[in-house]
Formats: sequence, structure tokens, C-alpha cells
Amino acid sequence: MDIKQGGDAPNFKAKTEAGDDVSLDMFKGKQSVVLYFYPKDDTPGCTIEAKSFRDALGEFEKRGVAVIGCSGGNAQSHQKFIDKYGLNFPLLVDEDHAVATAYGAYSEKKMFGKTFMGVSRKTFLIDKEGKIAKAWEKVKANGHAEEVLKAIDEM
Repeated sequence: MDIKQGGDAPNFKAKTEAGDDVSLDMFKGKQSVVLYFYPKDDTPGCTIEAKSFRDALGEFEKRGVAVIGCSGGNAQSHQKFIDKYGLNFPLLVDEDHAVATAYGAYSEKKMFGKTFMGVSRKTFLIDKEGKIAKAWEKVKANGHAEEVLKAIDEM
């Protein structure tokens, strides 16, 4: 699916690491959402990115924005990641990559000369109406949460 700024965000329904159901419909009309995709729990770049969202969560909440992380890890892996770094937002369990695929974040990747399918680092800011307010297709982990906050302030 081609995700366009101003277009409808694909609805999703998934469980969090705690087993809670989360869907985009739960937020419609209530609050905006940052849905960020990351390759793997407890890897260097993913840890930097998660900690930046953790540290800035109060600022997101002041702006009425929920933060949700998503990768292909299972509930146990996500819970260990949360516990190890004190993450304070939910991580979606997307083992079948349905949510990542809907957002174009599950795709062919290349590393060390090998091609494989994997979750790409992408972020989507979804407004209260369920529209894509901003999409980051190529994310650098360092400073990304601040970049997203700036975009929220410009909405």
C-alpha cells in the first residue's frame, strides 16, 4: 500500500506485549497517534529510538498524542525490551507482519550482500481523523522523537 500524506491511515488491530487489543479505530476522534516501526527489539538503533520516545513521552502526552511501537517480535521479546529500558508505551506484536505490511514497513532489505524480508524503520503521524499527517520513510534513530514532536507542533 502506498501511504500518502493526507490519505487514510490503514486501520490495524493487534495485541500489545501485555495482551491488550489495540486498533487505530480506538483513537479516532480522540487523539493523534505516532506509529513507529523498528526492525528488532534490543538492538542498538532500535534501543536508541525507543529510549528517545520513552524520554519524550510526556511531551507527546501534553500534545494529546499516543506513541505505539511495532516490530515483528513476540510478546515475550517486547516485554523484555520494555523491562530492560523502562519503556512507557505499548509495543504491538506483529509476528505475521500484517501491520507492517499495511504501512509498507515490511519489505525487502539488503545487508552484507544478502537480500531478505524485514521491518524497516518508518514512522507515521496519524491525526485524530485517521489521516496520515506526516510519514517518515527513512528514519535515523538519533533525535527522531524530537523531529516527530516538531512535526506535531507544526500541525
